[in-house]
Amino acid sequence: MLRSRYEAVIVGGGHNGLVAATYLARAGRRVLVLERLGHVGGLAVSAQAFPGVDARLSRYSYLVSLLPSKIVTDLGLKIELRRRRYASYTPVGDTGLLVDNGDAARTAASFARVTGGTGELEAWRRFYGMTAEVARRIAPTLLEPLADRAATRNLVGEEAWRDLFERPIGEVVDERFADDTVRGVVLTDALIGTFADPVGPDLLANRCLLYHVIGDGTGDWNVPVGGMGAVSGALADAARAAGAEILTGAEVLAVDPSGEVSFRDALGEHTVTGERILANVPPAVLARLLGDAEPATPEGAQLKVNMVLSRLPRLRDTGVDPAAAFSGTFHINEGRDRLARAYQEASAGRIPSLPPAEVYCHSLTDPSILGPELRRTGAHTMTLFGLHMPARLFREDPAGAREAALRATLASMNEVLAEPVEDCLLRAPDGSPCLEAKTPVDLENEAGLPGGHIFHRDLSWPYGEPGRWGVETAFERVLLCGAGARRGGGVSGIPGHNAAMAAMAPLT
Repeated sequence: MLRSRYEAVIVGGGHNGLVAATYLARAGRRVLVLERLGHVGGLAVSAQAFPGVDARLSRYSYLVSLLPSKIVTDLGLKIELRRRRYASYTPVGDTGLLVDNGDAARTAASFARVTGGTGELEAWRRFYGMTAEVARRIAPTLLEPLADRAATRNLVGEEAWRDLFERPIGEVVDERFADDTVRGVVLTDALIGTFADPVGPDLLANRCLLYHVIGDGTGDWNVPVGGMGAVSGALADAARAAGAEILTGAEVLAVDPSGEVSFRDALGEHTVTGERILANVPPAVLARLLGDAEPATPEGAQLKVNMVLSRLPRLRDTGVDPAAAFSGTFHINEGRDRLARAYQEASAGRIPSLPPAEVYCHSLTDPSILGPELRRTGAHTMTLFGLHMPARLFREDPAGAREAALRATLASMNEVLAEPVEDCLLRAPDGSPCLEAKTPVDLENEAGLPGGHIFHRDLSWPYGEPGRWGVETAFERVLLCGAGARRGGGVSGIPGHNAAMAAMAPLT
């Protein structure tokens, strides 16, 4: 039965809100989670995107890197994350660069074939040796109160501080690497979900790269077995088992800094009070709920395409099995120069003529997301993430621009394949191809993300005012617990953990 007073009211039932709810409920707090949609999990969910097709796609979020094993252990989550055998494959004419996690010799031979020597591989190992050490040192601190800038500099060391925190990452990559393809592979981690110039003085691309390489101390991007819905499902089970109340179909209408939360469900409008309010929503949404009529809107910059294939496409590189190429990150026109050209075109208000993108097949690592018949026939899911597709490109004509962006992106993909990917699409029972595209404007309209920004706002450095958790707002009772918190972004649970820790401190 719904109470009128709680020790914590959590606005938004995404994965971070569920993490916070579980920690707080296990500590004996009375917790209420209010979720606008009819299900929990936010964008970390699985869905049968195509009617009559027995495939559970991770429709929005799709890989897990930042989720700390400590949270999994603390909450007793029954989830499995599988490491991908192949890190990446990048087509280059009739050959390609294959990074094989399980075969260093094969990776070395691929580098030599594409770059013409051993220098780029040696530079690659030096660079990622540095980021691996940064990951090992920084990752444990993400679940602790913030350190300041000086302490973080001392922690990571001078070389890493200079190249990752002070100099534009584009300059660093150009200095460390000579090959356009290799430069591009490194830079893509600085641009996923972030519209930025890698040589820009704002260092936004540096921050994006940092979060892409420090996940759980290894930087590995793992496949959630059962899809993203399995992760959110396990979190919801843990929260309910701990005693948290979860109410879906409950749209929050207003938040008062005193602790009052007004919401609407099928029965009408209600008000509850929380000693602490944990906002698992973008900062722009929280500002509106607090009464700001014109909160600043961030800008997302991605095209997400979900597909089910009847079979994997053939490659121009006959020396690599498509199952190897597509089980890791398959880079499409993501060389350094093409990334720069696409950024310039998008900055000028045009859909890139040759959009950079990357794809991977979840079902190659985790076939459980496919029904038995699809597995038997060799079908696979394919997820495409397109870069440099800012929301501004889709404002004036959302449907028309989405179609144009999809058409250009598929053409870009087909340029590096031996056959059109459209020829490999599975057909649903009604004859339609199993293909859907989501733009930032779609995410804004369907998921309530201002600007369609998947990180809720631009990523921040993982340091700040010592002793704080990076979740605090201007109001003592109101805390951020979503991706927009400091040390937020991605499917991590880190802001949820940190908001729970902050909420258990006494009010002053």
